[in-house]
Amino acid sequence: MLLVWAAGAAASALAAPQAPPEKTGSDTAPTTWLERMNRALTTRNYDGTFSHWHGGTVEMLRIIHRVQDGQVAERLVSLDGSGREFVRRGASLTCYLPDKRTVLVEERPPQESLVGFPAVTEQTASFYDIREVARVRLNRRETHVISISPRDEYRYGYRLWIDDSTAMPLKSQLCDAHGNIIEQIVFANLKLSAHIPDSAFKPEVSTEGFQWLRSESTGLPEATPATEWSALKLPPGFRMLLRRVQVLPGAPGRVDHLVFSDGLASVSVFVEVRPARPEQAQLSQSAAVGSSSAFSTVIDGHKITAVGEVPPATVRFIASQVKAEGSAAGLPRP
Repeated sequence: MLLVWAAGAAASALAAPQAPPEKTGSDTAPTTWLERMNRALTTRNYDGTFSHWHGGTVEMLRIIHRVQDGQVAERLVSLDGSGREFVRRGASLTCYLPDKRTVLVEERPPQESLVGFPAVTEQTASFYDIREVARVRLNRRETHVISISPRDEYRYGYRLWIDDSTAMPLKSQLCDAHGNIIEQIVFANLKLSAHIPDSAFKPEVSTEGFQWLRSESTGLPEATPATEWSALKLPPGFRMLLRRVQVLPGAPGRVDHLVFSDGLASVSVFVEVRPARPEQAQLSQSAAVGSSSAFSTVIDGHKITAVGEVPPATVRFIASQVKAEGSAAGLPRP
């Protein structure tokens, strides 16, 4: 999930960095700033609050991130009405949902943060125009404004305000093809600390009377289905990164989960292996929530749902191209 921070936050109090700031120069490439930002986000300890604007609503959240003995721990807390909390330790994610009186425990890739920002690869650079467009003061800090503009209609663009001293992102925007802001995030405060105690990752939600659900998944080596699913054709630059089998709470049977990415944007596709009900045979539905687009359809008698932080046309394209293959040979080539 990419959170993009809302404007109007109070002036930030940014603590001293845990490590000496990297030397910077006027000729530093914009891709280098993105690489430094992602390194800071994944290797530093930090505790910050931010406002998240999307769909006309604003929510205040707190993110705590720690790297200790090679183990990553994170906690994301809604400071507004819902009281939802998400706690990640390594590959285990626990979602506390007070409004549903439910706790959901699931596995996710250990490198996947609760708050995602654009990561640059050689593949990414081929499909985006990446530039430094300004240097401005934000929350009393000197920042580099990096623009990431898509070269086609299949992906969204980004604008990032990266702190010159710490390389931490102080503000981020997700934009459509016309430059309109879809989501925006602004840090209200951000502290970088050498030590964050275990107590910072204990949820404040009382789970008495809550229902506990566990989403189980198995990778391909352990459980390869007789029929595999892949996409016959993909938007330029996208390729399959992951295929796994999941058992989702409340779902009738197994779900095949496919992930496609261009190196920056990603789309998840869920295939309900159990045949669709007769009334779903002609089902095709689109939906959008904030930056996320979703499209559901029925192919070969199975319900296919594609979800991602991409334009609606992209999830529709990918979902419509998903087909059953008889073997792993159906995997698209990079």
